[in-house]
Amino acid sequence: MIAPQDTIVAVATPPGRGGVGIIRVSGSLCCKIANQILGLTPPPRKAVYSEFKSDQQEIIDSGIAIYFPSPHSFTGEHVLEFQGHGGPIVLDMVLKRCLALGARLARPGEFSERAFLNDKMDLAQAEAISDLIDSSSEQAARSALRSLQGHFSAAIDELLQGLIELRVYVEAALDFPEEEIDFLADKAVTNHLEKIKQQLQVIFNKAKQGSLLREGMQLVIVGKPNAGKSSLLNALSGSDTAIVTEIAGTTRDVLRETISLDGMPLHIIDTAGLRDSDDPVEKIGIERAWQEIKKADLILLLHDETERDSKDNQNILERLPKNLPILQVHNKIDLNNTSAGQRDNKLYISAKQQLGITELKQELKQRMGYQSEVEDSFIARRRHLQALEETQQAVDNAEIQLKEYNAGELMAEELRLAQDTLGQITGRYTPDDLLGEIFSNFCIGK
Repeated sequence: MIAPQDTIVAVATPPGRGGVGIIRVSGSLCCKIANQILGLTPPPRKAVYSEFKSDQQEIIDSGIAIYFPSPHSFTGEHVLEFQGHGGPIVLDMVLKRCLALGARLARPGEFSERAFLNDKMDLAQAEAISDLIDSSSEQAARSALRSLQGHFSAAIDELLQGLIELRVYVEAALDFPEEEIDFLADKAVTNHLEKIKQQLQVIFNKAKQGSLLREGMQLVIVGKPNAGKSSLLNALSGSDTAIVTEIAGTTRDVLRETISLDGMPLHIIDTAGLRDSDDPVEKIGIERAWQEIKKADLILLLHDETERDSKDNQNILERLPKNLPILQVHNKIDLNNTSAGQRDNKLYISAKQQLGITELKQELKQRMGYQSEVEDSFIARRRHLQALEETQQAVDNAEIQLKEYNAGELMAEELRLAQDTLGQITGRYTPDDLLGEIFSNFCIGK
């Protein structure tokens, strides 16, 4: 925990020149720093125009100062903001003045961390601040704002409450056997467990879409050599990222490109052609391709439309992981007068002639969960998805203990594990090392 006398300071605006620059201070020394630099402590939550002075009472800058006394501030502590001119030298002079008066430089995300530790927001809301700043689309920004406003947390808290109620009932029956509550035969327990499972699935689906909005989707392009994978990468990215020749096996390593589809990041990975090869360099490229396939969110299997009877892609299809979604795309339609578009759940394109690329991008948007309306969505991170998956596993185990083994004690333990894991999302049961990892990725001054 943070000591009350520990006061932090940081520049809260981006580095470089700008019209306005903001320095934020949080901690018990705010009044002292205000009196020394401004000659007064501003009235609470009122903007005051003042001169910012050095220890020699020379004017460093002039601008607006705002004071937010505890607990009515972002961090829950005393907070002071200097809003002056956005030149880096001027900001640095004011920052050094604050440091000389006893403050220390804030770590990345330390203001948000203090807000969390002082119960001004939960962990999911604190993370949403960073996600809102980093939003790459209107959808992502709206979803992050919903999380910041507590919609995600409210859904998690409702689910937590359901788990707690079920735990109380089960453990009461275990602790007071003389009451003869046969909860194992009680239909209400089964119904309650089923309701929790349904709620978990709904939240997970929304979180999965939110994770795609925030982090994007890993699209791995696979196929036999010379199917046009590199041409497709270039067509999707709009640049000559990959070398394209008529020689099969040109791509020996993994190529990466990130594009934006209506603000949603799509990480495209072009891989070496999958085939049996004696070339040691090509074999390494093929091995790396299979490693990328295991990490994919979506696999794009590219067919050469001029070789319709080829069994190579059928062999590749049989070897691909069964748990990963696969989009089959037929390329080089310009060589056999096939029309572009989607038929029988397959897309027909010409990467070289840019035919069908718009339809392909539209399909990728749908696969990423693009929606024109996002009123009920919220932003989510990979750790949220992992916590929800672990919670689901614990709930499934609890159901097995109830239905198959009639083991009340083990069922209660699984429910406890589910509650603890789910609580990590909002920070109720979050280890300190995880907190450090989360907030270290925030902006300095936030």
